[in-house]
Amino acid sequence: MYDMDTRRRALALVSQGRSLNSVSQETGISRYALRDWQTRIEPLTRARPTDCPRCDDLTLDEAAYAYLLGLYLGDGCISPQPRGGHQLRIACADAWPGLIEACHSAILAVRPSLRAYSLQRKGCVMVTSYGRHWPCLFPQHGPGRKHDRAIVLEPWQQRIVDARPWEFLRGLIHSDGCRITNWATRLVGGERKRYEYPRYFFTNRSEDILKLCTDTFDKVGVQWKVTRRGGSPANVSVARRASVALMDQYIGPKY
Repeated sequence: MYDMDTRRRALALVSQGRSLNSVSQETGISRYALRDWQTRIEPLTRARPTDCPRCDDLTLDEAAYAYLLGLYLGDGCISPQPRGGHQLRIACADAWPGLIEACHSAILAVRPSLRAYSLQRKGCVMVTSYGRHWPCLFPQHGPGRKHDRAIVLEPWQQRIVDARPWEFLRGLIHSDGCRITNWATRLVGGERKRYEYPRYFFTNRSEDILKLCTDTFDKVGVQWKVTRRGGSPANVSVARRASVALMDQYIGPKY
């Protein structure tokens, strides 16, 4: 009745020195089952690590993770599978083959033991990876759409974003952002002339994710403003010349 992840988590509580009775009361799992798992599963768990950086205290490629976190918050989701485990999916537009390749590389850097697949869909490629521990790495996973629930980083995630802000921003921009060229006209010496200037946008319906973006912009010295649609935040715009130059240095357009 219990999947292996549930059993391992219960045994981890027991391994902290807690009594079977207290773990049983917290988890709803009988003491008999816990005692049985100690005999049959605990040795197997020690012999077969999960290769999860969170569960096994393995080294995590923080640069790759920060980028993948940005991609996940923008265009990613995690779905449970009928036979156990979870499926991580990141939607990447067909127009950006470099993004698809970068997404593949980030997944393999974060979880070297897994594989990443490209599943063609209409207008996009779903970069997909199957594994039991994706929710450990992305605890923001939950039912429903991200903009309908709170999205808050765990302290360990925030530490990585603080240490790798540009990788995180690159993931956000590569998923739900863009670099465009705006144009305008003005009178110069009585003659109307057209001039162009680059601009970055990040668009997301979740106010929490928008704030994660703008807070990180503040930390790296990027000036921004929010444009609104019907009174709700939707777009974060970066148009100041110095800030665009900084974004070009560390992010650049998608390809």
